[in-house]
Amino acid sequence: MVKLLSRLFLNKAKTDSEKRRGYGILCSVLGIFLNVFLFAVKFTVGRLSGSLSVTADAFNNLSDSGSSIITVLGFKLAAKKPDPGHPFGHGRMEYLSGLAVSVMITVMGVELAISSVKKIITPEAPEINAAVFISLAASILIKLYMFAYNRSYGKRFNSPAMLATASDSISDAASTAVVLISSAVTFFTSFNTDAYCGAAVSLFIIYAGLKSVYDTVDPLLGKPPEKEFTDKISEIVRGGNCVIGMHDLIVHDYGPGRRMITLHAEVPASGDVLEMHDEIDNLERRLSEELGCHAVIHMDPIQTDDEEVNRLRVMTDEVLEDISPEIKMHDFRVVSGTTHTNLIFDVLVSFSFKMSDSEIQKTVAEKLSERDPSLRAVISVDRDYTESK
Repeated sequence: MVKLLSRLFLNKAKTDSEKRRGYGILCSVLGIFLNVFLFAVKFTVGRLSGSLSVTADAFNNLSDSGSSIITVLGFKLAAKKPDPGHPFGHGRMEYLSGLAVSVMITVMGVELAISSVKKIITPEAPEINAAVFISLAASILIKLYMFAYNRSYGKRFNSPAMLATASDSISDAASTAVVLISSAVTFFTSFNTDAYCGAAVSLFIIYAGLKSVYDTVDPLLGKPPEKEFTDKISEIVRGGNCVIGMHDLIVHDYGPGRRMITLHAEVPASGDVLEMHDEIDNLERRLSEELGCHAVIHMDPIQTDDEEVNRLRVMTDEVLEDISPEIKMHDFRVVSGTTHTNLIFDVLVSFSFKMSDSEIQKTVAEKLSERDPSLRAVISVDRDYTESK
């Protein structure tokens, strides 16, 4: 159905951002229609049969339609162009809408848990008939379908809001399945298990909701970029004719399709400045075109044809390797004096590296001094902002 509707309404979408927004809104509107339909059917069946569990499940679908409305608003607001008050756009609104959906899932789970406890204390046997089984079975199939298309397009467009809706749909399918099983047990044995099964499902829903909260809050707090993304950046930049190294990569995420990249590219100090600058401009343009981001590259000239500098660089690399292979060096410079020589460089370590900045500086300086007492190390410690868990 989604593919058919996309051919009818999304044939004019050309860019990835337009397709992403279009599919997000289309899937959300379809979700609103399906959830309202399920609410109407199950509410009617629940009221006619006197089944409280079916009626409660109907209101669960009604809350889902509200979640879909929030998701549509999120995509609409995220598509707003940058303005003076929000120069980086409104892309993070999609994360916020996903968070709102996740919170609603969690609240629904808590409310179901409370209702289940009440029913355990004061059990109420529902009146089961064929309409109950048909409506619940149809609801499960529809919810599985909603899970499938939301998850598929959520992964395709890396949409937290759609993935949160997918999580909500599979939770609904599970809770409805429990209601169906409980109804069957009650119908065939007259033993009321609805409240106990409802309590078990509520825990599953609460877990799914909290997990979705974590997944949508993570990018808002500033999680590191995907390794595939940073690997592609490295491949493009290091492929430049004049680039001999790259470091200090930072990826700023202002919402889907709104990433900014800053990095330092090492170039030979003896090279032609204008030619190298032209090459860096080309690399920035290529990053923008291929990765859909805004890129800024800072040129770091380093000496490559000075034998003494190269010797000291190799020696420093050996010292760092002896301390830990995790320590990487960049921006190496040498300032010679009459009494001592300053080795000025940065080292890059992960946030999980056990040594503190001061311990790293002290250890490296001592090891270099052991090699040559005339050497003085001036070290800046950087952390890897692209490190993944």
